Amino acid sequence: MTELDGAAQLDPALRAIATTRTDFSLPAIQLMREPFNQRRKEAAEQTDIRGVQITEQNVPAETGSTPVRIYRGGDTNPAPVVVYCHAGGFTLGNLDTDHRQCVELARRGRCTVVSVDYRLAPEHPYPAALEDASAALRWVAASAAELGVDPARVVVAGSSAGPILAACLAHHAADGSLHPVAFQLLHQPVLDDRASASKAEFRTSPAFDGEAADLMWRYYLFPPSGSEYAVPARRNRFGHLPSALITCAEIDPFRDEAADYVRVLLRAGVSAELHVFPRTCHGFDSLLPGWSTSQRLFALQGRALQGIWNGA
Repeated sequence: MTELDGAAQLDPALRAIATTRTDFSLPAIQLMREPFNQRRKEAAEQTDIRGVQITEQNVPAETGSTPVRIYRGGDTNPAPVVVYCHAGGFTLGNLDTDHRQCVELARRGRCTVVSVDYRLAPEHPYPAALEDASAALRWVAASAAELGVDPARVVVAGSSAGPILAACLAHHAADGSLHPVAFQLLHQPVLDDRASASKAEFRTSPAFDGEAADLMWRYYLFPPSGSEYAVPARRNRFGHLPSALITCAEIDPFRDEAADYVRVLLRAGVSAELHVFPRTCHGFDSLLPGWSTSQRLFALQGRALQGIWNGA
């Protein structure tokens, strides 16, 4: 069996578990959904949520309603708030997918996190997921007093596929069509549907690979034509955006677009910070949330949020 691209570079802790590629064909996705959701449900049930109050609600959306999960991790009223979009390649996931990550953000950032259960592709291609995320942001702003959150301190965040939605929210907010956003927190972000060196290099990498990256965009963009409204990296205006913290893995097909996006922001005069976690693969913080490197990621994100709150 041929070794996966980048497998030899992985930290031994990841090499022991990130041993397979992701089959992202449509039949495979249909088979994956139930076991994927069950694994994340079990992980969510085992997560230490001390210090975080969790509730769920349905928010008004164009299609009726969008489920959200609300994590309250601070004692400030009104609290700063994060609108969070989960991982899953646009085709997988729900409110359990990044439950641990949301708990960590709420607790370490001493804030409220609103996680969005957006509609999935290919059944619901663009703009469905973005419409749901936009509905959640509008609801947070409109219901700020009821939620006990500060509408002047709103952050958009996400992991993997989630950052495309978070970044689009930031663009639309800066254009004036959505409530203002103070900061972007993007982890292992999907931001560009075009080819890159890392997508080619990690064509068959562990956990998630370049072939799966191509397929996920095909399912999300239907018909498959990228536009500046759907793909953040294709936008032609960046100078009006809020500052950003972007974190990514070294062995990841999305690594280069994360770095490229930071360069674009910096050239546009937007403060942006990039952290590449060495010897890691896509999804390392979900594969090993208790691992020291994952804990460093969570700590970094928490410090970034508190810095924004204190400076706002």
